[in-house]
Amino acid sequence: MRILLTTLHSKYIHASLALPLLAAYCRDLGAELCIREFTVHEPREQILGALLAEAPDAIAFSVAIWNRRQTLELADMLVAVRPDLRIVVGGPEVSFDGPELLARHSALHALVRGEGEEPLRGLLVAWLQNRAPEQVPRLTWRDGETIRENPDGPVLAVLDRIPSPFELGLVDLTRGFVYLETSRGCPYRCAFCMSALETTVRSYSMERIRRDLDLLMGQGVSRIKLVDRTFNYDPDRARQIFEHILRHNRGSHFHFEIGGHLLDEKTLQLLTEVPPATFRFEIGVQSTLPDTLRAIHRPAALDLLEKNVRQLRKMSAIELHLDLIAGLPGEGFGECLRSIDRVAALRPHHLQLEPVKLLPGSPLRRDAARYGIRFDPHPPYGALVTNHLSFAELERLRGIGRLLDLVYNEQRGQPFLEALSSICGSLGEGLERLEAFWRAQDLFRRPLAQRELFERLWEFSRCHFSTAQQQHLGESLAWGLATSERIAQDKAPDFFTTDLAAEEKQRVRERLQRVQATLKGRGFKVQHLAARFHHRPDLPEAGVVLFLYLTRPGSPMLIRHSLL
Repeated sequence: MRILLTTLHSKYIHASLALPLLAAYCRDLGAELCIREFTVHEPREQILGALLAEAPDAIAFSVAIWNRRQTLELADMLVAVRPDLRIVVGGPEVSFDGPELLARHSALHALVRGEGEEPLRGLLVAWLQNRAPEQVPRLTWRDGETIRENPDGPVLAVLDRIPSPFELGLVDLTRGFVYLETSRGCPYRCAFCMSALETTVRSYSMERIRRDLDLLMGQGVSRIKLVDRTFNYDPDRARQIFEHILRHNRGSHFHFEIGGHLLDEKTLQLLTEVPPATFRFEIGVQSTLPDTLRAIHRPAALDLLEKNVRQLRKMSAIELHLDLIAGLPGEGFGECLRSIDRVAALRPHHLQLEPVKLLPGSPLRRDAARYGIRFDPHPPYGALVTNHLSFAELERLRGIGRLLDLVYNEQRGQPFLEALSSICGSLGEGLERLEAFWRAQDLFRRPLAQRELFERLWEFSRCHFSTAQQQHLGESLAWGLATSERIAQDKAPDFFTTDLAAEEKQRVRERLQRVQATLKGRGFKVQHLAARFHHRPDLPEAGVVLFLYLTRPGSPMLIRHSLL
């Protein structure tokens, strides 16, 4: 029996972890298991042809929020061509559908609910033995014209029973991005999260975790994302893993989702040893409104979380990504802006704001009517209206989230937002005004290149602020742009001040001659920009700043700057 395990990723760089785990757990059944991965951007007919060319007896799809529609359409097409083909679906996006999904899609033979290793193995054993899968837990299946739903059953108590898919060579390590799990479940019951349904946590053994880490680090995988819901639910366990990585890492970058309030002093001290560009922590703040946090059953101690984030920001080289969610119970537009201000004051490297998603199976979706939340019935199930937010207000918060991505999270625009916050009194107030301009100009409808983005920010500044304020904002834009891309002296946008006195021009020429003499014979091409600044807090005094752009074949551009 030839079985394809497949999925449609949102990006090519992604490599599945779920499919290799399933293949590893079912590897000894005598069936031929093959993993095939595609993206949602590939033409359906192309994927259809590739799957049919494999001549499978069955195909099992991993279904997620970004590929539900495409997967179900593809399943219908497959069975239209091959009526004898057995199709199985599983994954978070279909685990709560039940018999109605099979009733709507006659192509589907079975649906795995929840954690997939045991149900899929039981289903395949039944098929290989040519019998009905009547005793397989967490399985919904088609029995002729009848759809049957087997009872739930326990999940794997010992995760080490799943052989390592990395040791078996089942994971594609060539894409530079790999997912790794060291635990399953979450001790918390956040109402917007499907993990709220499973409050126990199971961990792989420390020996297994270390072996997998050693293999990935030894292979030089550039980016490793830990998919644990709350990686540091057990501080001692987390610290052991951090210590192992710091001892053995050869240059891999690690992403962890952590509870900021769970970091103890011993761990914080250890994290001061993390080299730059090695760790990224994603910390879900979600809201700073105590009543909202209680409503969603989120027990995070906000004051302790803030204290720990400030310490990480001050004493470590860890990249910090903080999340906020708009549309949670009890939080209106003004409260959300104040949450932005409070979290931005922690100076995270990335600040994300997104409307809440009412995910299938989550307690918040079950209680949506209680909170007056109406949401899109199609993926990604975003909230549209709540008791405290109109559709227009949610759209404005969605726009503010996009502006944070465009301006704040790319680093290049942080000087501008700092200046805007100073002028407006807060970041939230400044973003509210900027979002109104962006929407009025219809700028959310298309992507903007970096130069045009800065020019639009300058247009906003000129439309809404006094001359003195414009100068401050213009200089912040000039600084952000000059430190992120090469700006030619004669083609600088008009928010730069590039008029120099004769003696200043002479000093620029002399400085360039010294730099070129220093770099002679090293293959560098040197280009420059000289501009005047009055408001830069990171400069000891006002004056002319010389930006140097150093390029050579095969190397990224280097940008250096100094007062003239």
